[in-house]
Amino acid sequence: MLKENTLPNQTDTPDGIAHADYPQARTVEDFTTNLAAVQRRIALACARAGRDAGSVRLLPVSKTVDAERVRLSYQAGIRQLGENKVQEAYSKWEALSDLTDIQWSVIGHLQTNKAKLVARFASEFQALDSLRVAEELDRRLQAEGRALDVFVQVNTSGEASKYGLAPEDVEAFVQALPAFQSLRVKGFMTLAIFSSDVDRVRPCFVRLRDLRDRMRQTAPAGMDLSGLSMGMSGDFELAIEEGATVVRVGQAIYGSRAQPDSYYWPAAQADT
Repeated sequence: MLKENTLPNQTDTPDGIAHADYPQARTVEDFTTNLAAVQRRIALACARAGRDAGSVRLLPVSKTVDAERVRLSYQAGIRQLGENKVQEAYSKWEALSDLTDIQWSVIGHLQTNKAKLVARFASEFQALDSLRVAEELDRRLQAEGRALDVFVQVNTSGEASKYGLAPEDVEAFVQALPAFQSLRVKGFMTLAIFSSDVDRVRPCFVRLRDLRDRMRQTAPAGMDLSGLSMGMSGDFELAIEEGATVVRVGQAIYGSRAQPDSYYWPAAQADT
């Protein structure tokens, strides 16, 4: 069970970001064990929230993990992979091209000049927050004869260091998306504030759920806004309690990364 005001397995660091110490998974058996542990955590969180465990999709996140370790995790049953750097994801897609049933999800900020790569290999893009990117993705997808599931990224923490639309800008953005016929909108994504304090993290998830609920009343006809992608290794149980339908879990499966989360989610910059 979660303590009243802290998240599990985390420590506060001088940069104010919560980190966890997860052992490195280096064998198929390690991955099998870690996956089972994460699935148990999902099931327990769903039980606390009165939800069916099948209502939550686990998206394993393999950023910074080399292709050979990803291959081991595939042998343990992983078939969906999330990556937040497009070039890294594309390289792994090429290296693992024999594993034809892997579905790749790009979960990090996308510059327009990388849209052609995403259109080529990804099944899902979870960080849509720009009409310029939507337009370029749509153009590239049409050229490839493909479609792409997308989640609209919302900055629910209000931090300048994070990408995503301000909540008040989401409605107008969503209303413009039917113009891009290759994009299949599936819902919303957010990154909560990096903290071990539940009272700071939970409101980020509540804001996204409430926004989703409001937006479903005004969404363009036929648009699916049911998805809520929120929660990572240290806070996904809390996200599930607040309605997450997708949780993005990397370190609890693959092991702790060498750098803090702020290194992999750098401060927002202008699109170049």
